[in-house]
Parts: sequence; C-alpha cells; structure tokens
Amino acid sequence: MALFETLVVVLGVALVAALAVVAKTRLFPVGEDEEPREDVAEYIAMMVSVLYAIVLGLCLVSVWDTRSAAADNVQAEASALHQTYLLADALPADRREPLRDAARTYADHVVGVEWPVMEAREPLDTSGWRLLEQLRKAGEVSDSAKVPEQIAAQEVLAQLSYVDDARRGREAAAQERLSPVLWAGLLIGGTLTLAFMFLFGIRRSTTHVVMVMGLAGFIAFTVLLIHQLDSPFGEMFGATPDAFVRYFG
Repeated sequence: MALFETLVVVLGVALVAALAVVAKTRLFPVGEDEEPREDVAEYIAMMVSVLYAIVLGLCLVSVWDTRSAAADNVQAEASALHQTYLLADALPADRREPLRDAARTYADHVVGVEWPVMEAREPLDTSGWRLLEQLRKAGEVSDSAKVPEQIAAQEVLAQLSYVDDARRGREAAAQERLSPVLWAGLLIGGTLTLAFMFLFGIRRSTTHVVMVMGLAGFIAFTVLLIHQLDSPFGEMFGATPDAFVRYFG
C-alpha cells in the first residue's frame, strides 16, 4: 500500500470517528443532573488501553523480527554467493567460467524471477533449487586437480551450504504471516479503545472530537504499519534485493 493510500485510510478512520462523536453528542447529550460515572469507565478504559498496548507490542515485535530475519537471510545468501563467485579464480581453468556463469544466473533468477513472486506472497517453485544444484556441479573438480584447487572446491561447497541455509530462511520468511489471533486482537482492541472514549461526558464537544480523531488516526496508522511490516518482502518496508544487485549488477 502506497504512502498516499495509507494517509487516506488514517484520515478516513479519524473522520468516521469524529462523525460518530458528533452524532452521539447530538442524539444523546450529557444531562446537567446526570450522575457521574467516570471512575468506573476510566478504570475499564485504562485496562483496555493497557491490554491493547500489549497486543500492539506483540504484533510489532513479531512482524519486525520476521522482517529483520528476512533481510539477514538475503544478505547472507548474497554474500555467500559472491564468495563462491570469487573462489572460481582458485579452481582449474576449465571450471572457472562455468562457476561464474552459474552464480550470475542464480543471482539474476533471484532478483528477476523470485523477488516479484515473494512480494506477491506466493510460494516459490523449484527452479531456484535446480539452479543451486547446477551451481554445485559447476564447482566440482576432478581427482586429478591440484591440492590447492581441491581445497578451493571444498570451500566452494562450504559457501554453497551457506547459500542453501539462507535460501531456506528466505523462503520461510516469505510465507510468514501475523497470527489471525493477533489480527483479531488488533481490530477488536482498537474498536474497544475508541468505543470507551464515548463513555466520558466531556462537555466541550470540540475537545472530544479532536481527542477521538487523534486516537483513531494513530491506531489506524499503527495497524497499517503492522500490515506493511507483515510483508517481509513488501514494497514499502520489506527487504530488498540490493545485496544481489550490488554483488552481481
């Protein structure tokens, strides 16, 4: 969701809340002789606010951890792939260019093919794993190779194992989603927090409107922020393929 659309949603929620306050004030005005009941309402509103803050914290920590893990896996995968590319110089002459070509092909596939799929929250196919297997075969050397070349080939396999692990982490992060229970807590808690604002008989309706608008807008902003962070490879706050682009152009 673009920034402009996010602002429109936040302002829309705030305006709806403001209209609700105005309607409540007009239809059910606070009577002059009405018994005060602010103490109980304040206590309940405080408890709801505290619980809602806990839910917000859990959601933010959850989606941020997933996003951070996705970015770390991308960096680790690209770095190990780049090390594999550099190790080609230590292999026999006939194995250098095939390994470099396989590494570039894999990087191009991740950036050009897999990244749009991950942004769309769709599962990846097995083509990337086939390219990784081709990369392993390109790094193999014969038994007649010199000892330094065989050591370099072993290091290539070690780096490719890092690529394998990071790729698995990247695929897992692409499918991670915030729990529906937490989403329900976000929406219900936000609704209750706003609803309790109507229990207080603030006689200055303008002040009441401004307070509810600010609270509603901030809650909407926080929920939309969690929604964006819940997409680890999303357009706005998601991890980017910059590491692959930086290493392989």
